Amino acid sequence: MTKRYDMSAVKRERAGKGVARALRREAQTPAVIYGDKKEPVTISIPTKEANLEFNKGQMFTTLCDLDVDGKKDLVLARDIQLHPVTDNVLHVDFLRVNDKTKLTVAVAVNYINQEECAGLKEKGILNVIRYDVDLVCKAVAIPEAIDVDLTKFEIGDSIKISDAVMPDGAKPAIDDRDFTLATIAAPRAVEVEEEAVEGEEGEEGAEASAEGTEGDAPADGEKAEEKSE
Repeated sequence: MTKRYDMSAVKRERAGKGVARALRREAQTPAVIYGDKKEPVTISIPTKEANLEFNKGQMFTTLCDLDVDGKKDLVLARDIQLHPVTDNVLHVDFLRVNDKTKLTVAVAVNYINQEECAGLKEKGILNVIRYDVDLVCKAVAIPEAIDVDLTKFEIGDSIKISDAVMPDGAKPAIDDRDFTLATIAAPRAVEVEEEAVEGEEGEEGAEASAEGTEGDAPADGEKAEEKSE
């Protein structure tokens, strides 16, 4: 079951920049609830609570039991506006959800069993391309993360979305290709050594070519003898 948190809110009748500024001076953050074929409702929530939940980093994937003047709505934050300097929450858009609601959410990827990974044991480097992926799932069953077991991967391997353990009822939002999540790259020291060897081989070839050119060219004295003959 998806984790939830509780928050209280107060319905507000007026909207606008002036109202929003007045609310923020009172340590309240303007917000709106929409969706589920109902009229949008403008509300205000405690700024301290809004910042606390946002800083946990899971507000977009954790359901909220939102109490608005004694009436509860099950909601999920879908858009959050932040102050450009302080990163404090300035406004929140909440979507009403129910047991049938399906949506797309960004879910973290856990790369597990790194200590058992064959490629990493050989000093390979885990090059993460995606730290999270978009999944289509039910709002009441949003996974905290998806796991990828690295045990079998070796240097040079690519780790695909098909290698991830997908929760029941969830699927990748990108469904037209088996996209890459990460790779196991060769150790940098090996790459540098190979580049050095290639460079030496190139220099040796250039030197051999130069020696051959010098050996073929006649000396100035030889040229003079040929002319006198």
